[in-house]
Amino acid sequence: MATNNLSTNQELIAKPSLPQYVFTEKLGSGTYATVFKAYRKCGEREVVAVKCVLKSSLNKASTENLLTEIELLKALKHEHIVILKDFQWDTNYIYLIMEYCSGGDLSRFIRSKRALPEHMVKRFLQQIASAMKFLWDNNVAHMDLKPQNILLTSESSPQIKLADFGFAKNLYDGDRVYVMRGSPLYMAPEIICRGVYDNRVDLWSIGVILYECLFGKAPFASKSFKELGEKIWDQKPIEIPPGFNISDNARDLILRLLQRVPARRITFEEFFAHPFVDMEHIPSKDSLPKAIALIDRAVKKDEEGDYKAAVKLYCEALDFFMPAIHYEKSLEKKKALRSKVKEYMDRAETLKQFMKKELQNPSTSPKPRANSLPKTPAGSSSPTAPSLTNQDSSPVANKCDSSPKTLLDRSTSCDISELKSLCSDSQELSAILKLVSAAEFEEQKEDFENCLHHYELALGGLLKLLPGEPKGRRKELLNSQATKWMEKAEKIKSYLDVRNLNTQDTSAQEELAETSYFSQLSVFP
Repeated sequence: MATNNLSTNQELIAKPSLPQYVFTEKLGSGTYATVFKAYRKCGEREVVAVKCVLKSSLNKASTENLLTEIELLKALKHEHIVILKDFQWDTNYIYLIMEYCSGGDLSRFIRSKRALPEHMVKRFLQQIASAMKFLWDNNVAHMDLKPQNILLTSESSPQIKLADFGFAKNLYDGDRVYVMRGSPLYMAPEIICRGVYDNRVDLWSIGVILYECLFGKAPFASKSFKELGEKIWDQKPIEIPPGFNISDNARDLILRLLQRVPARRITFEEFFAHPFVDMEHIPSKDSLPKAIALIDRAVKKDEEGDYKAAVKLYCEALDFFMPAIHYEKSLEKKKALRSKVKEYMDRAETLKQFMKKELQNPSTSPKPRANSLPKTPAGSSSPTAPSLTNQDSSPVANKCDSSPKTLLDRSTSCDISELKSLCSDSQELSAILKLVSAAEFEEQKEDFENCLHHYELALGGLLKLLPGEPKGRRKELLNSQATKWMEKAEKIKSYLDVRNLNTQDTSAQEELAETSYFSQLSVFP
């Protein structure tokens, strides 16, 4: 009978409504609140999400949580934290009028896709990390991080927004909390099993979310709270599921976040600095200016003939160009940026190939020359990728046997033959010459790592012997060849330093894959 009376009383309470807004569909509901999509009646037809909290359902704790949420959302303004536009109240309800995120929540997206590609997970994580850095700088712990509380701004190329700060709390160094907060599946072990914890619980929750995004399920999925506690405090280390190919950086971060003992868990400072989070290259309005500044430096080094530095700077610029392309909304500007980036990366590849050829045929490798400096993508007059021409394309340059270069090579060959003869009575010097011969053979095979290793061994041994070598023709030749071998070793080092640098703009493929992912969202509940 009491239950029937309660139901009747609830039915008598008026439905939530606000004079300035038209409520449409229900977006979700929880213990204390229901969230509706709504739009403003007058003026600009702004779409919002209205969180309607029934006053009669609030106890002391839930009232405190609601007040905390309002206070924090009013104070915390960040591009990756949901915006509280206003709050109002009437006889029955408290209304939180919030930014509307049409892409739903991350939980729904993961359910629809099972597991997400790593490049997409990384970009989502960067945005979560950006919001968490802002909270951390303001001494705030969220305390209820989970995919349901992470909203997507749209169904196409969305941004991440952290929401639901009902359990959030201002925490300072050394503060501890003794109240159960959060959602069990994403709760840190110290909450479930000890009841004493600090803001490091947010790092554990991020680890669970990261794991779920990459592998399609939470690491401790359980049927009961008891089973969850047993799994979390199992002594077995966290395992990466078989059949998933993830980067070493992603693997390292997951394992460091999901450390059961808080003292062993990655710190906030380490998390923000981790290479998988890579906060330096989060897509933002600053990405393009940073890329252009690096291109200016690259072109200058290119013109000076410092090709190693130029290649490195071109590739560093790419690391900012890709987030700049992701950040750009205009399809035309994206296309123009990609076209210009291709010029820079083609130039970097040309320089790498030149450095490689110069190792094997220094006498016949014409230097690439900067011939024109078109405008930057931003439209400024700063230099960008130069076009490529050879200083001398004449066939005569490669055929004249009596040229100074050819005579020099012949002279070097004679010097080596003479040196081998002069060193035949010394086991140490003969061994050094054998190492050099091995290095030259490996160079022809393009096994540059072993080539460099043998040159370094030979030079190391020679530098020990030369001080005791008596004056004469042998010492003269050893000094002369040592200088050449050192120059060769330095060139190989320079080439190896740039050989494996990435010169591929993958932003188009990533965005195409993401568009395909998000275009299918509508078929899922």
